[in-house]
Amino acid sequence: MTVNPAHTALWPAPHASGAVDATVHVPGSKSVTNRALVLAALASEPGWLRRPLRSRDTLLMAEALRTMGVEIEEGVGPEGTGEFWRVIPAGLRGPATVDVGNAGTVMRFLPPVATLADGTVRFDGDPRSYERPLHGVIDALRALGARIDDDGRGALPMTVHGGGALEGGPVEIDASSSSQFVSSLLLSGPRFNQGVEVRHTGSALPSMPHIRMTVDMLRAVGAQVDTPESGGEPNVWRVTPGALLGRDLTIEPDLSNAQPFLAAALVTGGKVVIPDWPSRTTQPGDRLREIFTDMGGSCELTDYGLVFTGSGAVHGIDVDLGEVGELTPGIAAVAALADSPSTLRGVAHLRLHETDRLAALTKEINELGGDVTETADGLHIRPRRLHGGVVHTYEDHRMATAGAIIGLAVEGVQIENVATTAKTLPDFPDLWTGMLGA
Repeated sequence: MTVNPAHTALWPAPHASGAVDATVHVPGSKSVTNRALVLAALASEPGWLRRPLRSRDTLLMAEALRTMGVEIEEGVGPEGTGEFWRVIPAGLRGPATVDVGNAGTVMRFLPPVATLADGTVRFDGDPRSYERPLHGVIDALRALGARIDDDGRGALPMTVHGGGALEGGPVEIDASSSSQFVSSLLLSGPRFNQGVEVRHTGSALPSMPHIRMTVDMLRAVGAQVDTPESGGEPNVWRVTPGALLGRDLTIEPDLSNAQPFLAAALVTGGKVVIPDWPSRTTQPGDRLREIFTDMGGSCELTDYGLVFTGSGAVHGIDVDLGEVGELTPGIAAVAALADSPSTLRGVAHLRLHETDRLAALTKEINELGGDVTETADGLHIRPRRLHGGVVHTYEDHRMATAGAIIGLAVEGVQIENVATTAKTLPDFPDLWTGMLGA
């Protein structure tokens, strides 16, 4: 067995010699890009994605749709407009094999699409993808009339036997382990014969902003969606069958990927500007403005973008991150450098992400001299004087960026496999060193 050298290479995390003062252009949102690709592939006419994120997860999504017959043309627009993808829908077809990598959006959003294909679609991916929950999607699709072979695992690898259509209708699921179970059914719902009515039956849903993002994007392409927020039943979403419009969409910057750069301003008492920060968005990362302000910073949203300034002090925080769990690693890294303890709550579902993020954060921060304790649904972090060492990333992009944040304040931190950041944030090492003026 050969090992990719990038997976064992150690990257010396740059140490900040003073306050950061930088403008950082953050690439497009992964969550928006992958939803937009699915909706464009299911539309009745071509659509455009401008400034899409080109990362491992989005390229896996684009290639998967191509294997099912969708045409995706890539190009570069006039100066200043950036790259674009033109998506030309076609009759979905098999046989096809989809490599999901370790992308939750690909492994969960595309099986419903595959039920609409004429032929079989096999789904496979990285070893970790076999451990991530998929039962909610599989069980729901079977209840809606799909035929799926998964050998009873409720996980990858599996084969969807597409019949060219799916009856659809009402279905009950427990999506407490991932809000993507709900989004996956809603995205394809307009193409089901009866649409879809998704009723969540489990405990509290995590990452609700991502469901709101799905609903907003569906409505923007002409879908009729009834939600709890629009006067419907609690925990019930209904999508009416109908054609989807092609759209010309400019992808917002990925606000969750802006986190390490904002954290750099907070940790060093400096200033970072993120251009094109939207004034209205469903991205969970927008909550960073509130959280990092509570931890000692200040922010101003201007016509140009977000200006975030650190005060020179970092304070602990007690916060429920249930709706914005993906922000937990970066917040934990900042909390480890704070002047008082922190409690991060509502994120038990992170044990099922790219890695068990709660266990990983506890182990890695503690091995640098920290004092982190896992709780039933989160972390308790007592700041201690940290020292250098190796931060293992477990092929998890947010573990890598969390380690880089700590490295700003602690000399001698090395990040194992920093290349894993390419999952959602291409060129992170160059963006990071560029921010520091290196």
